[in-house]
Amino acid sequence: MAAYKAVCCCGALEVEAAGEPVLNAICHCDNCKRRTGSAFGWSAYFPEASVTVRGEVRIYAFEKPNTRQERSFCPNCGSTLFWRSSVIAGLVGVAGGPLVAGGLGEPTTSASEGSRCAWLDLPESWQRWP
Repeated sequence: MAAYKAVCCCGALEVEAAGEPVLNAICHCDNCKRRTGSAFGWSAYFPEASVTVRGEVRIYAFEKPNTRQERSFCPNCGSTLFWRSSVIAGLVGVAGGPLVAGGLGEPTTSASEGSRCAWLDLPESWQRWP
């Protein structure tokens, strides 16, 4: 069984996920853009029971119509490593970038396509969500 580990910038917080992700996707929504400071967010989603957290965590939680989200980050360096959202209950989203060293492959899904930057080309084989 595969195991993936994400570590924050200072090394004080680790998230380990056992098994393959249920979903490996990038998202173009404004929320993900703000969270990452980039043109999209990259997330690998794992069943909650397969995720282990080591280290101190701070949580930023917010609610919007039809959704609640909790972002978990390192109190030392501020790296957001994982999150939970009521939209995909039972799954934990883990930042894709830190998982690459552990062998996480290419995303297969692009979410919030309507907010994708016009200059960003993606493989035609990826699944698209509006």
